Order: sequence, then C-alpha cells, then structure tokens
Amino acid sequence: MAKTTSLRCRVLEGKDLPAKDVSGSSDPYCVVKVDNEVVARTATVWKSLNPFWGEEITLLLPRGFHSLTIYVLDEDTIGQDDVIGKVSLSHQQISAEPRGVDRWLSLAPVNPDQEVQGEIHLELGVLEQGHPRVLRCHLIEARDLAPRDPSGSSDPFGRVSCCGHTLDTAVIKKTRFPHWDEVLEFELPEGELGEAVLSVEVWDWDIVGKNDFLGRVEFFLDTLCPGPTRGWFQLLPFSSTTEDHRGQLGALRLAVRLLEDTVLPQHHYQPLIQLLTEPILCPAQSPEGTALAVLEEVTSGESRQDVATQLVKIFSEQGLAVPLLDYLTTRELARTTDPNTLFRSNSLASKSMEQFMKVVGLPYLHEVLKPVVNRIFEEKKYVELDPSKIELSRGRRISFKGSLLEAQVQESSLELLKGYLGDIIDAIVGSVDKCPLPMRVAFKQLRRRVEERFPLAPHEEVRYFSISGFLFLRFFAPAVLTPKLFRLREQHAEPCTGRTLLLLAKALQTIGNLGLQLGHGKEPWMAPLNAVLPPSVTRVRAFLDALVTVESPEVGEAPVPQGHSQPSATIKEGPLHTCLDGGVALLPRFAFKKRHFRLSTQALACAKTPGGQVLSSIPVEQIQAVEQVDKGTFQHPHVLQVVAQDDTGQLHTTYLQCKSAPELWQWLWALRQATSANRDMLPTCHPGTFRSRRWTCCLQPTRAAPGCSRTHGTVVLGEWSDLGDTAVAAQSLYGHLRAALAGGPVGSVVAGPPCPGQAGGPVGDRLQEVLRDLDIAHDAFAHRQETPEPAPSPLRAPRPPARPSLASPAQPGRGGDAGGDTEGTRGRQPGTGCIL
Repeated sequence: MAKTTSLRCRVLEGKDLPAKDVSGSSDPYCVVKVDNEVVARTATVWKSLNPFWGEEITLLLPRGFHSLTIYVLDEDTIGQDDVIGKVSLSHQQISAEPRGVDRWLSLAPVNPDQEVQGEIHLELGVLEQGHPRVLRCHLIEARDLAPRDPSGSSDPFGRVSCCGHTLDTAVIKKTRFPHWDEVLEFELPEGELGEAVLSVEVWDWDIVGKNDFLGRVEFFLDTLCPGPTRGWFQLLPFSSTTEDHRGQLGALRLAVRLLEDTVLPQHHYQPLIQLLTEPILCPAQSPEGTALAVLEEVTSGESRQDVATQLVKIFSEQGLAVPLLDYLTTRELARTTDPNTLFRSNSLASKSMEQFMKVVGLPYLHEVLKPVVNRIFEEKKYVELDPSKIELSRGRRISFKGSLLEAQVQESSLELLKGYLGDIIDAIVGSVDKCPLPMRVAFKQLRRRVEERFPLAPHEEVRYFSISGFLFLRFFAPAVLTPKLFRLREQHAEPCTGRTLLLLAKALQTIGNLGLQLGHGKEPWMAPLNAVLPPSVTRVRAFLDALVTVESPEVGEAPVPQGHSQPSATIKEGPLHTCLDGGVALLPRFAFKKRHFRLSTQALACAKTPGGQVLSSIPVEQIQAVEQVDKGTFQHPHVLQVVAQDDTGQLHTTYLQCKSAPELWQWLWALRQATSANRDMLPTCHPGTFRSRRWTCCLQPTRAAPGCSRTHGTVVLGEWSDLGDTAVAAQSLYGHLRAALAGGPVGSVVAGPPCPGQAGGPVGDRLQEVLRDLDIAHDAFAHRQETPEPAPSPLRAPRPPARPSLASPAQPGRGGDAGGDTEGTRGRQPGTGCIL
C-alpha cells in the first residue's frame, strides 16, 4: 500500500518575452524543477519572443512536494545562458484547484538569494538538566548545495543563531557535500521559550567580497522539547521582498494538475479488473450491461484521455488490448447513424485507439517517418505556396520582376513539397510488414465491424476511412507536424522548417481523407498539390487492404499478445565521448574517446562509427543510476554517468561527455525513460569521481564510501510511457467511477446479468459491491494514517509560514527514513548552475 502523487505539467507557450540577444530576439527554453530537483528541460525555440513548446511531462512522486518552478532561459552559444524569469506554484496553490491550473502566469525575476537547493542533516535538542538550560545543535552534514563558485562548487559553512547569539562552523572548501560534524551550544534564558526561534543557515565563504547565501531552516524552540530530534531538512530561501514586475518579463502559459491518491496492494483491484475484462472474456454478455459500459457512460470529455490511457494499460497487461478496442468501437458504431461522422469525435473508443497506437506503434512510426523528417530538418529548404507569406529575400533572385520571382518561389516550393510528400507516401505504403501485428489485427477487426454496420455500396469508402482516419489523421500527420512531440526530433523545428512540415501535414491529412481536394475555402493556394493526390490515394487504399490481410483469432478467442514481444527499438543515438571509471586517472584529453552510442529498449551500445561493430554494450536492465556529474569534475562541463551492475554484482561507472547542455539533458531524459521500469535503482551515488585518493564531490577518502548525493528522486514519464503498474491504473479508474457515481445507484445503463459461470447477481450490483469493498480498504488505510506516533508540533499560523517543523523533515526516498541514513535515502539531481 502506498500513497502516490502524480503531477502533470504542460509547458505550453510564452509571450512578450524580453529580447536577450543583440538581434532583438531570444532563444528561449524552460527548465522544470520540483522542489530542489531539476526534472525536465524543454527544447529551445530559436529566435522567438512568443515561443510555443507544447511539451508535457508526468511526474510520479513517492510522497508529495513543496513547490513547482519553471524557469525560462535564453540559450547562448557562447557564455552562460541568460535567465529571463520564472513561475513558481506551491503545493497548496495547485491542490486548491481540483481541475488544475491552466492559465497565463506572469514571469517573476530570479533573485540568487531565493534560488537555494539542498538539505542539511541536523540533530537538535534542549538539555533540561542543569542550570541554565542548554540548546545543543549538532550540524552533521549537508548535501546537494547550490554551486556558487565558478568552478561549480562552493566553500560552505554553517551559521546558527538563537536568542541574540551567533556561532559558525568551520569552512569546508570546494564541495557541495560538506561534513562538519560540529556541535554548537547555546545557553537559554529562564522562563518560557515562547516565540524564540533557532535559525540554521548555510553560507558559501568567499575570500573577496561578501559571502553567498545557500539556504536556511528555522525552528521554534518549543518544538524541540522534550527530546532530541535528528533528520534531514530542506533548505529554504529568505522571505521574498521582490518588487512586482508583473508583465515586464512576459508570461508563461501552463497547465498543471496534481493527483494525490492511495494505491492499495494489487489484489484489492482484482475484482474491479475482472468486472472490466468480463465482456471481453465473455462476449455473449450484452454489450450494454457491463462495467465497461458504465465506465464509458460516466466518463466526461475532460477525463477521457486519462481513462483511455489506464484502460489500454490494464488490458495490455492482460493481453486483451485488441479485444478492448473491438468492444469500444462496436459500441460507437452502434450509436453512429451517419458514416461521415464516424470516429470524428474524441470518444472513449477514439482516444483508446489513439493511445494504443502510441504505445504499440512508436517504433514503427520512427522507422517509417524518421529518415524523411531528418532530411527535411537537415536541408532547411525555403518552402511557401501562400503569396501573402512569401518572403522575396528568402528565395533566390531570378529576375528583377517581382511577379516572376514570386512564381519561381511557388514553383520551386511545389516541387520540393511533391518530392517530400512522395517520399513519405513511399515509406508508408511500403511498411506493411513493419507494422506491429497488434495494430494490424486491431485494424482488421475495425474494418470488419464497419462493414457489418454499413454494408451498402454507397458506404464502401467507410471501410477505408475508418482506418485511415486513425492511422493518417491521428498518427502520421500529427507526427509530421510536430516531430518533437513524437520523439522524431530532439528540438522543435525552426520557423522555415516548421512551415514545410505544416504544408506536408495538410497534404497528408487530405490523403488520409481519401480524396478531398486541397485549395477550398481560405487556402486556394494549396490547390496546385491536388495533382499528386489521386495517385497517392489509390496507393493508400491498396496499402490499407494489405495492412488488414493478416491472420488473427476471432473475437473472443485467444488474444494477440501486446507490447512484451516488441522488437528492440532505438530510443536515441549519436556521437559522445566516453570514459570508464578506471580511466579518470589519466589526463582528460586522453581519458575520453569519441564513440557512436545507440540507446535501444534493450541496451546502451557503442561503436567507433554509426552502424559499425559494437565495442561494448550495457543491458538496460542492469543500469542502476543515471546522473549528471558535477561541473568542474572534468574539464568539460557537460558529463553524465551511467552506473551499471555486471553479472558478478560489481558496479561499474561509464562517463559520457556531451557537447552541450541541451544534448546532456536529451541523453539524461532518454536513459531515464529507458530505465523507468528497473526495480533495483541505487538510492545514492557520487556526482564526482574518485581521483587522487578521494572523491571530488564529498572529499571522502575511500572509494567504497556511500554515495553523498541522492539519485534522481522522481520518475519522469512521457506521453508514450508505461504510467505505473496495473494497481496504479486500476486505482485511477476506481477514482473516476467513485467520483462519477458518488455513492448512488449505477443506473439503468447496467441491467445485464452476470457472465455465465460467474457468481453473483447483476453486473450493476456487483460493481457497487466492488466499489464498496475498495471504499472500506481505503477507509482502513486512512484510519491508520490518522493515528501516527507522537511528533513535534508543526509550525502553523499565526507563526511565520514557510518554516519547516521537526514533524515534516525533508522527505526521504525509497528505502530510507527521516533519520538521515545517507545510504538508504533516495535523492535529487545535483545542481548544475546558479538556478539549476
């Protein structure tokens, strides 16, 4: 049983950003932080003050969090990136809006004294024996402090203040992970402690100029009695005194939603899963009298995507995803009277098919479209058909007459579009054997159901459009339009390339509509492309016929396995410089060697050249940590480490050097996505290297010293990923059903009898019983949570907010406790700059 917090954040767009480059524009990107942990970086949008990112991340947090912060920065080729501003949302602000935050938010300036990170390990207590009383403050260590020096490190010392007295610890130089192990004592005055406050601050010592603030934590003295308390505590900034800069730095549009839930052990959800899968395993049951029918009936437009995602997850685990799609599409066909509107809406059937294609067909999509998309990005040709948007300066000047130049630009653009479009159609129609078997079976069953529902000759086109509507309009065309969102590219397209992709996506949608002409309405300039449409449509029809010509079991027989038998797919590849942990004793110029790396769903492999013989390979299942290396550890700042365990149980670290910060984050993201299902990830690691008989990060003198930094604490998932296990998916569906039914009767939608051979009464009664049993299990868990062991009182109003109490220390990670067990806690990504 576990309490989970799911945070979904969509970084949509920005507007009215300030210009940071001499050209009068900016190259903005966003960095997403949860508390002190950097969890994501968006792509850079080049030369824009009104950028569109449209990127979504899902974070599964083990315990909740304090705040979400999105920084907007301007990428610079030379020098440090410029900070534009930030948007911060507290846990309370997000949870106060059940439907989430979805609006424009003004950017605030970034104050270095507000940008703190890390935690401090303290043991605090008041010694009551003797006269006078003594406050004993044991500053043990700190971790993941912000780097304040140009070397990427700090020289931290602790400062403790109480009752008008201040004491400092020693300075530990060149580390973000200081070990002080110093005890500072204060004599307390007689009488009640009242509002007396203990302040523990961490500073970076500078030999020239003033010291830099690294964070602080405060306690009311009356919370420290009667006994000593020990734990890790999150460092917090000074109270904000920033002036109102609303509107001066631009704005950011975000969609953020927080879902907090309690996931019970999986066996609690088996009755619910059994009810949901019953109409698939027992097709003789009435389609209208099932738990799936209830779920579809109560699912609103806002929640259809989430319900579809969870259904595809549960049924895929059971090997029943294809029969699920057949069931949902059959129900929608029964409700459809006009075949021209079939699957046009965002129904549960449409969303489920779309999610199924994303999960099963992503490697197929990459194999088909990636070569053409890459060529379009690399060639950067100027393409434009709209006369009102043609930029004469972008085209090659052929004549001094504007009309001739405009005609030439349109002609060359038309030829380029025909070439690109022809290559895309060639790749698609030649991919029948590459399409995953589950997709082909799902389309075959879809065509069969459509032919049964609309058998007349005038509706012959529907059997083609029912498939092309999904495959072209919801799969191929969106991927061409926004390759970044489908992981075909790691960066958004520049405006010129983006325009080419938009025109190609329009043409591809028209082909998917099987014969509708371009150039009608507001876009008559698209009409010249109509000449290539009929041959393409003819080829697509033949492709669809071949796609559904596949052997498959009848509905209700043994299902087609989903997902687990997929071939190894490439997630990311490219050149990197690499070095094993034994090679760092060499000079840096000799330690790192250039290699071509390929990350697949199975392994991280390297060769001397693309397609060359594999020199070494790390199975993905053996990777136990993927972390960024501290700046200053090597001469090059953009280094990450991959820690893997071999067959003998030994840990080995491989260092990968990237050419830039964006490339570093792309590899971090890809590796963490690939290893998100790994069970035995390390709770801690060293963000430095062992050199000259000590660790460069924490200065520990033994190689076997436990990791000083907690590893990446959140699971970052994309739209295509496996969003948790079956229990998490089932809990989400239970929440949807319980919220929709609100304890009332299921209603007339469920009237069917149970499946033959199943015990119990009508499905509606059984569903209510299953929901009641889950209610009872959740109530029992909540009751246990309401009676915790005694703990020090939290800091509440009217006392100053934002001060942690001893009842709420920094949340430990997997396998840890609040007592400061470094080896048993899960950590956060080390910082990489003033705010990262």
